[in-house]
Amino acid sequence: MLCEKGMKGTGMRVSFDLDDTLFVSEKNFKTEQKLKFPFYMIYKERLRLGTVKLMKYIHEQNMELWIYTTSYRSEHYIRGLFRCYGIKLDAIINGAKHASEVQAGHLEGMPSKYPSRYRIDLHVDDDRSVAENGKTYGFHVFIVGGQDDEWTDKIIKEIERIRKKEKL
Repeated sequence: MLCEKGMKGTGMRVSFDLDDTLFVSEKNFKTEQKLKFPFYMIYKERLRLGTVKLMKYIHEQNMELWIYTTSYRSEHYIRGLFRCYGIKLDAIINGAKHASEVQAGHLEGMPSKYPSRYRIDLHVDDDRSVAENGKTYGFHVFIVGGQDDEWTDKIIKEIERIRKKEKL
């Protein structure tokens, strides 16, 4: 069941992709602290540095924090990993949920992600094809790339830009 828009103060929903967006290689990216034993044995993915601060900012602004991934990792696994960093997720759309709620019943291929189906105001991803689909299907995507020490500030500016636009 979908949450109704406006559950939190601003009603804004921000979603993040996982692989190569939040989950990154520590060889190519600065990452958050490794989880303590035994959690690093269960959750091997490393979060891009700044993820924890950015997600706490989103919650402090009373926005909803979602994960939208094509990965088939379970919701339980994803929630558990983020909980280890003190982050509460409002909703998770994984590959299985997307297939059953977005793709099901459509003969034509649907985009790999369809944030507007869930009333997501901003989706953060590393895949440029998701941004192209956003233009076609009417959803807003912010693309993150390689190592960038200012990626969180750029996303916060984009959130503020969208909020101002919605107030007009």
